[in-house]
Amino acid sequence: MGRTSKVVTSGLLICALAAVSVPVGLHLAPAFLPKDPAAVAVVPGAQLPPTVISGISAVAPLNAEAPLPDAAKLSADLTQALTFDGDGSFAMFVTDTATGKELFSQDGEAARVPASNLKLLTAGAALRTLGTETRFSTQVVAGSAANELVLLAGGDAMLGAGDSATDAVMGHAGIATLAKKTAAALAAAGVNGPITLSIDDTLFTGPALNPKWADGDVDAGEIAPIFPMALNAGRLAPDVLSGPRPQDSAVAVAEAFAAALEGAGIATTGTLSRSKAPAAANGAPAGAPGTVLAAVESATVAQQTQYMLAESDNYVAEVVGRMVAVKLGQEASNTGAVAAVRQAVAELGLPMDGVVTTDNSGLATGNLISSAKLTQLLALMLADPASDIGQALPGLPIAGLSGSLAHRFVAGPQLDGAGLVRAKTGSLNVVTALTGYVINSQGRLLAFCIIGNGFTDGAAAARPVVDAAAAVLARS
Repeated sequence: MGRTSKVVTSGLLICALAAVSVPVGLHLAPAFLPKDPAAVAVVPGAQLPPTVISGISAVAPLNAEAPLPDAAKLSADLTQALTFDGDGSFAMFVTDTATGKELFSQDGEAARVPASNLKLLTAGAALRTLGTETRFSTQVVAGSAANELVLLAGGDAMLGAGDSATDAVMGHAGIATLAKKTAAALAAAGVNGPITLSIDDTLFTGPALNPKWADGDVDAGEIAPIFPMALNAGRLAPDVLSGPRPQDSAVAVAEAFAAALEGAGIATTGTLSRSKAPAAANGAPAGAPGTVLAAVESATVAQQTQYMLAESDNYVAEVVGRMVAVKLGQEASNTGAVAAVRQAVAELGLPMDGVVTTDNSGLATGNLISSAKLTQLLALMLADPASDIGQALPGLPIAGLSGSLAHRFVAGPQLDGAGLVRAKTGSLNVVTALTGYVINSQGRLLAFCIIGNGFTDGAAAARPVVDAAAAVLARS
């Protein structure tokens, strides 16, 4: 069956998985094989089933003698692929990761608006600073007065309203589970209620909305006011990806907790307030002011970061950025978070000269970075996939199969990249971007970044050009 087929059969899918899975080192290619290859068949555009990933079992080495792409042919093919008739233009940079050799540059050093490709900086900063296995804790502590509880926010924006789903990222920590643990602790202390509930969300400071986020994006549900705890990444439900969002996510969590307490048999006064949790005295007995009565913990930072990249979640990116600021001892405001992420990324080895950042999700106006620098950051991740920052790589969507690339690379010349390109997407009204990697037809691991700006007819019209250019790399 030819590469132009819209169906990826089991044999092609094996090759696809081989190319897009994370390398274990510069000299190893991820040639993963499902345990039962004959049972696997995937249509591009459908989300890759988790059972396929769980069946992966083996790794084969890269061909260390694989030739580099022919420079003249690659340049000609990419220049042609990047041709666009409408308003707007593309910058692109390509490097061979094993040698660091620049293979192609079209305005690669020019700073451009990256859209959500900026999340790669946030991911790298979070993984380096917070650590891959770190979890954020949402706690219930005893208040200063009798029968008072304080819900203490700890940075988990992915809380679920139900029981903790320990095999999930969204909803890993559940409010219903927190309420049951709290009810048990209160019962053990002989407290029956009614309970007065307050919120301590002082972990974050400054305006909850970045003034550089367009009102239209906020109204459309692309982002919401940022708080240090939220249900469903600041959404009304985990599967509601657009439209209105809670304007006070901390209150939304507290209301869900109060309802869950009632369900667990603990009456509440029905009122909510904000107050800072008291500090527990040394050696204070359980139930004394400031002592922790119950807690639930989030998925790991690595898991949250991978989710953020795969789904391009703006809210999670902004919360994680603020948690980087907390870790570095900076003010956990937008300004502090932007500065903290920049500091951490510079420490990774990416010079920040010429890079302008105004948020950590890429949604704000004013962000600028070159395709060369984004390619360099990805190359740093690829240099040691087992490192902390390398844990970002599993979050990159797979062309035609997963995340924000599930429905791209499914037709025409772009199909040559299906299953072979793994990359972070980015999109604003006049911006489209793609930063990622591919193992080409000769077995070379190539990192690339394409940023297109100025598309007055909308980014969607320019997106096929980006995908076609990435597909050129796959077949080079």
